[in-house]
Amino acid sequence: MNILLVDDDEELCALLRRYLERELFKVTAVHTADEGLTEALSGRYQAVVLDIMLPGGNGLEILAGIRKRSELPVIMLTAKGDEMDRIEGLEIGADDYIPKPCNPRELSARLRSILRRGRSNAVASSSVQLDELTIDFDQHQVSRDGEVIDLTVTEFNILSVLARDAGKVVDKNRLAEQSMQRSLTLFDRSLDMHLSNLRKKLGPNRDGEARIKTIRGIGYMYIPEEEVA
Repeated sequence: MNILLVDDDEELCALLRRYLERELFKVTAVHTADEGLTEALSGRYQAVVLDIMLPGGNGLEILAGIRKRSELPVIMLTAKGDEMDRIEGLEIGADDYIPKPCNPRELSARLRSILRRGRSNAVASSSVQLDELTIDFDQHQVSRDGEVIDLTVTEFNILSVLARDAGKVVDKNRLAEQSMQRSLTLFDRSLDMHLSNLRKKLGPNRDGEARIKTIRGIGYMYIPEEEVA
């Protein structure tokens, strides 16, 4: 499993590399914004661990550059307590985040979770037709009236969980555990941000209604068009 680590703290990179390599990851570390974007788009990696503050640029700008061309899983390294960076990263399309100074064991667990989510598919059928959406689990792809919608790994998994229970309320914690492979913590807005991005990308249904409804205090529901009518 090839991982790209983009951080200007060379001592931290060396620490994380030693730990992750013991966990059977292959790690390449680069330390500037330009190197980070070039390597991330090279096609050689399964995931990127990306710091916010970098020489020659900003990690959020690199993330935006990645998302223009790739759905490569990205974990952002954010300053502890800096909620705005986390929110902006999730809005741009980060799959997860971890505060610095980060625990190497937690980072390893988050990486394995993202990679596992990318490979796994717990549904029996290879595709599902839901309104004008086609969800192809084999190709990990969603299309609307034949036009492919670019979703991140996390967004695809959230939609998959909601689609399997279309018309039913999915508990917020269950949705997080099944789509993100982790429970939500207090004040954790990551699931809300992923859902916001997903709604924007899917757009309204043919009746102009939101496809995913928030059930306050409980969770979320994908509403098929026949139920909207």
